[in-house]
Amino acid sequence: MSIYILGIESSCDDTAAAIIENDIILSNITAGQEIHRNFGGVVPELASRAHQQNIIPVIDTAIKKANISKNQLSAVAFTKGPGLLGSLLVGTSFAKAFALGLQIPLVEVDHLQAHILAHFIRNYDRTNPVPHFPFLCLTVSGGHTQIVIVREYFNMEIIGQTIDDAAGETFDKAAKIMGITYPGGPIIDQLAEKGDPNRFKFAKPNITGLNFSFSGLKTSFLYFLRDRLKEDSGFIEKNKHDLCASIQSTIIDILISKLKMASDITRISEIAIAGGVSANSYFRKTIEKASEQWGWNIFIPPPDYTTDNAAMIAIAGYFKYLNGDFSDQSATPYARSIL
Repeated sequence: MSIYILGIESSCDDTAAAIIENDIILSNITAGQEIHRNFGGVVPELASRAHQQNIIPVIDTAIKKANISKNQLSAVAFTKGPGLLGSLLVGTSFAKAFALGLQIPLVEVDHLQAHILAHFIRNYDRTNPVPHFPFLCLTVSGGHTQIVIVREYFNMEIIGQTIDDAAGETFDKAAKIMGITYPGGPIIDQLAEKGDPNRFKFAKPNITGLNFSFSGLKTSFLYFLRDRLKEDSGFIEKNKHDLCASIQSTIIDILISKLKMASDITRISEIAIAGGVSANSYFRKTIEKASEQWGWNIFIPPPDYTTDNAAMIAIAGYFKYLNGDFSDQSATPYARSIL
């Protein structure tokens, strides 16, 4: 008998809904919010208002595209956190009301766990490979950077994480410094394709263990450009491709080096990458080279499942449904991770 889960994601500025039949995605709909480009970053109040406008049409579209009726749903899964509280409240409130109206279970999902579990979304013929337990997952996004040992679907341990800024935020801040519009990470990736990653060198943090730090790198990049602009006001435009390639290479090198250290310490060679930064083309090429060099078995989700999406919420909800791990109407969102 098929299990149908509606997944709802509203942790930041994307309103998303997906329908999963067992572990196979039937629909995955996302509505973005272009208004934030005008401010160079996400404005929480504007984000929550846009979620209120988008959530009903997005969910309606997801159900119609899946070619099922709402009465066939087995449960409603929603992002409980971490994220922007105003945005999370919209998704949480709708999920509660929808589940209550249909008299079906409510399933709360941690956003970061969902990024990791996106690796278990299957295609129709179930031929796509999935990681074997235990595996390491490097989750890299605009708000999070962490290395996790995944022993079972919901048995996860963080063994390394950023002590200040996230890698994705560093991409966006570097882009903003260069006058690139938000979100800058994907644009840096595009511009870097024509640049020399070895042209400029930036300071890498000297952090012991498996934790990350990116605040010093952002400062190094800012001061480097400040000094160069004093000499030549057109320095950024003349060197934008090389600047993008060099800052991108520096960020990715930091990520890969820590992941290599984690693999050596844990002796785990099953390596998964998750989060929005995993869509970066240079990151993917570099991790594939690393897998050949160090004998890693690499897993990277399709791009649609790397950035914030509801498919990952639905698959996490599916596994929780199988365990009978349900929430209730008292569920409240949280801003910081509890993984």
